[in-house]
Amino acid sequence: MRIRLPSPGIGHGPLRLLRALVTLALLAAAYGCRPNLVPPGAPTPWPTASARHWRWQWQLTGPLDTTVDADVFLLDPVRTTATETSALRARDRRLICQVAVGSYAGTDPDADRYPPVLRGAAGPRPNTRWVDVRRWEVLKPILADRLRLCRGKGFGAVAVADADGYAHRPGLALDFDDQLLFNRRVAELARSLGLSPGLLGDVSQVAALAPDFDFAVDEECVRLRRCAKLLPFVDAGKPVFHVEYTGDPADFCVTAVGYGLASIRKDRELDAGRTPCPDAP
Repeated sequence: MRIRLPSPGIGHGPLRLLRALVTLALLAAAYGCRPNLVPPGAPTPWPTASARHWRWQWQLTGPLDTTVDADVFLLDPVRTTATETSALRARDRRLICQVAVGSYAGTDPDADRYPPVLRGAAGPRPNTRWVDVRRWEVLKPILADRLRLCRGKGFGAVAVADADGYAHRPGLALDFDDQLLFNRRVAELARSLGLSPGLLGDVSQVAALAPDFDFAVDEECVRLRRCAKLLPFVDAGKPVFHVEYTGDPADFCVTAVGYGLASIRKDRELDAGRTPCPDAP
């Protein structure tokens, strides 16, 4: 777009011309420094140099606070509106949707798509059930549509949740290898739909799955004394978004930052409240 400056020869004084020149210089500087936005559906990039420096927010309940001082937002794709994601993307925020892949809730909009053949025992939260991850041919189209919802709303990454049913009591004869194959298939499906895949939980399989996922989300590794298990992501320059629900950040941040994690303190309700750890050196 051409910006035409006022001419001093057609009735504009020197002061007005000076103001125009200053305005033009400021506009050029602003647009010259503006980073490129990640378009909807494009896999979110995670530069290795920034792996431990991301400021992040995880909010699943309450009115979404888009003003939180964070680079990365982990959100519920059903509750979050396209207007909200557009507002965040306009400020170059990276957006991750959280999608349950190994369970479903009776209140999910697509709950009726889960046939009896998929259903296992009671799941990790009220009104949820584990699903038979061995039935990929049945699960794939359901999960693909869940991921398309994320992409359509402007998310560039997905954190796959409940990806560790084998380690619980799912009411299904799942083993380590069944879960491993399923999680790799989900990561591949996410990439095919333009989303950067991340692993939420399933710490016992991190060593095997770190090459397949771009980032990890961890809960309470300091309290549970298992942060070292996340090092395959850290050593590969991939971000680990970590949260603690108890304890003083002045205490657990020393450990978390020492492991190279991007850490925050939140309430278990995962509302807008957030206390970040100091950035890593």
